[in-house]
Amino acid sequence: MVTATVVRALPGPKSFYGVKNILDLSQDGMLRFIEEGWRTYGDIFEVTVGPRKLVMVIHPDHVRHITVTNAGNYDKLESYDPVRKYIVGDGLITSTGELWKRQRRLMAPFYTPRGVQEFAEIFLHDTHTMVERWDQLARDHAQVEMFDEMALVTASIVLKAIFSTESDEDVLEIKECVETMITFSGGAASNPFKFPDWVPTAGNKRYWKAHDKVHSYINRVLDARLALNEADYPNDLLCKLITAADPETGERMSRELLRDEALTNFFAGYETSARSMSHAWYALAGNAEVRARLHEELDRELGDETPTLDTLKRLPYTLRVIKETLRLYPPAPMYAKDVVDDDVIDGYRIRKGSTVLLLPYFTHRHPEFWDNPNRFEPERHAPEAEKARHPQAYHPFASGQRICLGSHFSLLETHIMLAILAHRFDPKFLPHYEADFVFDALLQITNGLPMIMEKR
Repeated sequence: MVTATVVRALPGPKSFYGVKNILDLSQDGMLRFIEEGWRTYGDIFEVTVGPRKLVMVIHPDHVRHITVTNAGNYDKLESYDPVRKYIVGDGLITSTGELWKRQRRLMAPFYTPRGVQEFAEIFLHDTHTMVERWDQLARDHAQVEMFDEMALVTASIVLKAIFSTESDEDVLEIKECVETMITFSGGAASNPFKFPDWVPTAGNKRYWKAHDKVHSYINRVLDARLALNEADYPNDLLCKLITAADPETGERMSRELLRDEALTNFFAGYETSARSMSHAWYALAGNAEVRARLHEELDRELGDETPTLDTLKRLPYTLRVIKETLRLYPPAPMYAKDVVDDDVIDGYRIRKGSTVLLLPYFTHRHPEFWDNPNRFEPERHAPEAEKARHPQAYHPFASGQRICLGSHFSLLETHIMLAILAHRFDPKFLPHYEADFVFDALLQITNGLPMIMEKR
């Protein structure tokens, strides 16, 4: 039984029953369910799913309390066990305590705005390879599945950035295996009646086959890399991780942590960027005025040039399109924190052992902080508008000390990709197409994003 509860006055919440069972929630979709709860109960409310208490958090002040003001009371504990167990181990996304602090210290220098510029040549090269592919598709006015197109290029980019991988076959195989692992992890998190992992069901067998392929691939690369002299290392993220030493202790990462961080970087790096770019094409196809302004900036500033890091500075509207895409269609529409001890948020009791779900998808639509919140308007991200905004009214990469380390990587990558591809191409919706967005671990379009490839 799923019940929604308004977390009102201390000492205990007032309850509102007559609610939904698990099947109803599955049919209606989490997105609609939370939206109804928000309209009915306000910016913070509780949902009971069996023995679990989920506190839905939408108001930016409450986000700030959980991620900044009292961040020590909200951690990545049992809510992250499926991702920890089935995908990334103790990588930076799921590690906690002193291990997380150490890993963050080790990896932060690689992901500064200046640090990610080292990967710019990969972004440029692989996007130009996509231009060659799209030139042919556009000549035929071919129909494409846009997420698949974007996933191909972002998977290639991140595998080259991490491992210096050049093989298209490796890119496809690792991409497909990680997608299988992601799907399996999501099922494990949401299905309390799942068979144990050792039972040879079709789903379990698919997962273990994918798991073994990914781990075998990483272990082969690690063996080959560690057999080299450090002077011969390529300039990729794996080598940076191998040679990184804790500035306080001089200690380097263990082999297990190297594997987990490589998996974490691939998992976090390709899927979210692929969704961001796909959602950008969706937004542009449905907003002729924004599309025209984007094309005007690209034509004026680029002409026949190829974008470089320097020319990107002349393309602020292009970056604002990316940021507005992340506002309305954040790849991670919600993220969880587990409550370490009892707390009070704005007079509402938050119980130890419950889980808070922070919901950027809805925070980004809060009418107190966004005028006409459902309108796609890139100028919301002009410098003066960003300065005036509540710091937690916009948190597509999370907030506080655990903000996504790869945010600068993702923004530079998608800025380059959109600049190059939108300068040459103008993908169109199929007739009568309407997207069916749903919540899962990631924001998904259940009916896909089929588009007709058109050249400008």
